[in-house]
Amino acid sequence: MNPQVQEARSEEALKVSLSGFNLINSPRLNKGTAFSDHERDVFDLYGLLPPHVGSLDEQLERRMQSLNAQPSSFAKYSFLRDVQDTNETLFYALLIRNVEQMLPLVYTPTVGEGCQRFSEIWRKPRGLFLSYPNKDRITQILGHSRYNDVKCIVVSDGERILGLGDQGAGGMGIPIGKMALYTALGGIHPENCLPILLDVGTDNEERLKDPLYIGWRNKRVRGQEYDDFVETFVSAVKTRWPHVLLQWEDFAGTNAARFLARYRNQLCTFNDDIQGTAAITSATLISAINVTGVPLEQQKIVVVGFGSAGLGITNLLAQFVEDRGVSKEEARSRFYGVDYYGLITEGRKHVEPEQLPYARKEEEVKSWRQANGEITLLDVVRNVKPTVLIGVSGHAGAFTEEAVREMAKYTDRPVIFPLSNPTSRSEAIPQDLMNWTDGRALIGTGSPFEPVSFGGKKTPVAQTNNSYIFPGLALGIIASKARFVSDAMVKAAATELIRHLPTQQDKQGNLLPPISQARGIGRLIAQAVGKQALQDGQAQVADEAALNREIDANVWEPHYVPYERG
Repeated sequence: MNPQVQEARSEEALKVSLSGFNLINSPRLNKGTAFSDHERDVFDLYGLLPPHVGSLDEQLERRMQSLNAQPSSFAKYSFLRDVQDTNETLFYALLIRNVEQMLPLVYTPTVGEGCQRFSEIWRKPRGLFLSYPNKDRITQILGHSRYNDVKCIVVSDGERILGLGDQGAGGMGIPIGKMALYTALGGIHPENCLPILLDVGTDNEERLKDPLYIGWRNKRVRGQEYDDFVETFVSAVKTRWPHVLLQWEDFAGTNAARFLARYRNQLCTFNDDIQGTAAITSATLISAINVTGVPLEQQKIVVVGFGSAGLGITNLLAQFVEDRGVSKEEARSRFYGVDYYGLITEGRKHVEPEQLPYARKEEEVKSWRQANGEITLLDVVRNVKPTVLIGVSGHAGAFTEEAVREMAKYTDRPVIFPLSNPTSRSEAIPQDLMNWTDGRALIGTGSPFEPVSFGGKKTPVAQTNNSYIFPGLALGIIASKARFVSDAMVKAAATELIRHLPTQQDKQGNLLPPISQARGIGRLIAQAVGKQALQDGQAQVADEAALNREIDANVWEPHYVPYERG
């Protein structure tokens, strides 16, 4: 435990060494007006607090009134960050009891603006900024006793924040937001969570010229120096916490894929942009297939944005297709990858090695080409007649009206997922998709959107939010004490979510469960992931009974407990 906090063995009370201002200024220990009269006496709090002894419920009501009075989503985001930095128990109680309202405020889409404006609202330390000039101090920084209880880390270098690009040190908003959801939706104690930003500079001129910018004012370090810095970080993490879970988040596509490949067999690690996105997209697509009735192995799927996220989605979906008794080659043939340069083909320039398994042969596509040799999304749609269109391009408007209307000519229920975040980067607006398909589209989006209307009927838009997956995935990894994260464990997370899809019982149901159920589903995902870790030989618990005990031990509920001097 943190040396400032020791759990009493005989009762629920915590033994706490802090007092006075130091106690009130500790976000993890502060109760505000909910300190009892006895605690105010023992911890020298009289005079520092108003005389009324309140409760968590009263505090929640007060904070909700203040939150709802804020003039904008960003103001609400900033307000909630202040609550988190003041009283973590209150913050997480707010999230858990109001998750549908809170999720868009603490994460997508509002976190995007939070990262862009991070420097103007930064007030108190949360997580760690590991800057390039301090590369020789990383071991020392990580070694502080306050981090003794860390079990999971989310790390970013701020280069590819959602679809907004390089935000430098402002990218810290992403690890902070992800870790908040580890706790709110996975139940993992905030004491066990550590957000980290690797500040290697930024190429964002707006940030560099901003007098308020809090990051290292330098062009982004690249090449071998950058790789060596990341290696120093990972080596220090492995030494400090041999069994920690390390999640990579919002690294540039090429770095995201190669770091996952380099380190996945060195420590327990995964990349949510690649693996979490793949899991939630696969589950949402299978939900849509429950509605359309067209088997997965008969789908023709176009993926726009064929970098690390697009490939992650495609690889996992191809595994699900193979599970239906289809060969690997035939499974891969169901997918068409489109990137900045057009359709991925064997003879095309700018094709990465990992894209080649999905590259189309020249004789298949030579008649599709434009005069300039390019094969656009519209060309692909006209010739392939796809049933599914998935976007992870970060390019607003990539799903054009012409392409969508063309798709709708050949497919009774077009499945269209514009998944790029934040809202401003979505490949299409859901209401437009509904209009262009005469109300027939089945839509999943990365950011939350209002229900769409067509023919006098309102239809909710499914947010294919990674939050359904990664908190439970993390809890299962931690509870099973997995050595490494296997692809089968990620697939197990998706498969468990599939079991709870509303469309399993009702074809008229929503594509995904209410996000208010995500915490409960997260626990079930944790069990599925832990069982898979046992099957893979990666778990360090003896059996399922031990796994379930560990899950129970790692789930924290935000409520106040009595304190004693310690």
